[in-house]
Amino acid sequence: MSLPFIDLHCHSTASDGTLAPAEVVRLAVDRGLSALALTDHDTVAGIAEAAAEASRAGLDFLPGIEISAEFPHPGTLHLLGYGIDADNPSLKNLTATLIAGRNNRNPRIIAKLNEMGVHVSMKEWEDEAHGEVMGRPQLAAILERKGYVSSIKQAFDKYIGHGAPAYFDKERLSPKRAIELVRQSGGVAVLAHPIQLRCQNDAQLERIVKDLRDLDLAGIEVIHSDHDAATVEKYDALADRLGLLKTGGSDFHGSNKQDVDLGVANGRRVPRQWFDALREAVAAAAKS
Repeated sequence: MSLPFIDLHCHSTASDGTLAPAEVVRLAVDRGLSALALTDHDTVAGIAEAAAEASRAGLDFLPGIEISAEFPHPGTLHLLGYGIDADNPSLKNLTATLIAGRNNRNPRIIAKLNEMGVHVSMKEWEDEAHGEVMGRPQLAAILERKGYVSSIKQAFDKYIGHGAPAYFDKERLSPKRAIELVRQSGGVAVLAHPIQLRCQNDAQLERIVKDLRDLDLAGIEVIHSDHDAATVEKYDALADRLGLLKTGGSDFHGSNKQDVDLGVANGRRVPRQWFDALREAVAAAAKS
């Protein structure tokens, strides 16, 4: 019989996590999870390895991806694509575009840090990345290791986070185009960690989610490590009102998010039935 808990939001070394895809799967098994989705940023490079390990371990698995879409500062809009076909040409074009956006941005970050007297190189960042996606958490880990900051959080606050002197944004897709590409690759799109939209009030949040639903958004992430009890309750009710799927996950990155553990999101577990409903939605989308 399946165990009751799952994690639908985690990252591996294919993007900015610190565990290889197979290691993330093995950790999920060790944590007693019954299902997992790997959702690396802008890439599906870890999907095949994770899927093979999940099959070997008897863990239910959904391929996923996390995409950053256009949204007004100071908020951020991330979309999770579930059930995607990693070999789909539309998805391959998408990931190539997203990675190119990162590659155009990253040298600007390094140049600004060097200008500020923070001595770090693109080569160090590439070596830290392990895969094709070079994310800021990897750079933050280098800054911590070299003694420029005392923690990854301080690296973001002082140097490379929103509003910090060495922050540069990357090119992003419109929400409409991101959702279209997830659908074209056989998947369904879910709004990740809605709290990061930084809406001014609940009415604004509902308008944004309704607009995304009209673009074929299928669900919202109700449980997340950034969501407290009141926030979870609010998003749960919002999903019910708008007829959206509910998902949840830890947003695990390994040691790049030291206070986040796989399978636990701010002290909460994600129920198994959310995975089953999501899997049914993916199967239905594949037939449409």
